[in-house]
Amino acid sequence: MTFPQPAEVSIEEKLKAFDDAPLFMKSLPDDALDNPVVSALQSLAYEGTPDEIAQNFKEQGNEYFKGKRYREALGFYTQGVDAKPTDPVVLEALLCNRAACNLELQNYGSVLKDCSKALALNHKSSKAYYRSALALVALERFDDAIDCCERCLGFDKDNAGVKGVHEKALKLKETKERKEREKLEKLQREQQEKRRLVAAFKERNIIVVDSPNADSEIDYQPHFDPEDPTGATLILPALFLYPQYAQTDIISEFVEDTPFSAHIERMFPPAVPPPSWDANAEYSVDRIVVYAVTHRRRVLKVGKKMTLRDVLRAAAAKEGEPRDGLELKDGCLSFVVLAKGDVEKKWIEDFKKARGT
Repeated sequence: MTFPQPAEVSIEEKLKAFDDAPLFMKSLPDDALDNPVVSALQSLAYEGTPDEIAQNFKEQGNEYFKGKRYREALGFYTQGVDAKPTDPVVLEALLCNRAACNLELQNYGSVLKDCSKALALNHKSSKAYYRSALALVALERFDDAIDCCERCLGFDKDNAGVKGVHEKALKLKETKERKEREKLEKLQREQQEKRRLVAAFKERNIIVVDSPNADSEIDYQPHFDPEDPTGATLILPALFLYPQYAQTDIISEFVEDTPFSAHIERMFPPAVPPPSWDANAEYSVDRIVVYAVTHRRRVLKVGKKMTLRDVLRAAAAKEGEPRDGLELKDGCLSFVVLAKGDVEKKWIEDFKKARGT
């Protein structure tokens, strides 16, 4: 005779049944004080020896852990620990199982504390070493994780889980150290480049001025020409200012040995149409003049055939006078571009008045 088989019950359904059973409730219903069954079963959960109570809570925690309900499982394991079992095997299991819950919940400090307690009970607890190593890897404490694995493999050499964590920790340590080396090397290169720039600025009479505008909109920065095999040629951003129309142009990379004419001839007629802001068509290659203002407010007229290096040299202070040169603001040099004639004369007069001479 064939008897009907009981229906398969899922872990979730089993856990729900625990939740509804007074003995296993994680929280009491509102009428708990009036319910003698609940009161009796609640006290029954703590009847028996500490080891029996702890074992009971461990088994309940295991069921919840299987259902991936880690917070509830952790609560049961904690109750088991709090029962103060005298059997070190039971206490070790509770601590290791609680560590497993905290691993899932990413409470890595708690994992390490419980595993440490477990290892104090049993210095050959592979589970404690394994879960400690996992927590240490998550905290990027790779040296400690490697040490943890090697201690375990010293007495449990075939532990596949520990071997896997050991290999992972070694790879992650190598990756971290490589990135740190690359970061340090990059920082050292940047510092060396900065020192070279400072020396180059001093040699070329460039005076760096702190700007009140900390957030410059100019993304270009002075640097050495990568195409120069000697690495000695400087490239600087330069602003052309047109005060007559309150307009500007930026030359993002002005190689210091390039004459001003090389840029001017590409920016103004007759090679190109006049700028849109040049209402009177006054700005053309043969009708513009360029000026540079030094740190000490000297005005230098810049010949179109002069290179940037020539202008920087001309900006130097005369012998016996305080240091002078062109100012570098927000990483950029500035030059005033004017139309010959009345516009030029007016700007020079206004500049002298503002300077007080």
